[in-house]
Amino acid sequence: MDVPLWLALAAVGYLGVKLIRPPLWLVLVLLLGGTLIADSLLAPVIDAAVK
Repeated sequence: MDVPLWLALAAVGYLGVKLIRPPLWLVLVLLLGGTLIADSLLAPVIDAAVK
């Protein structure tokens, strides 16, 4: 069974918000921060650190 990554992330994110109930501002900060870091010059450094 092949599930697209975006669908798996959406399902995990939806369940996480429903079960843990973090504040909306925290969810928005994490999404915006992740997007900004992924498009920045720090992306290769973070990628190397994660691997």
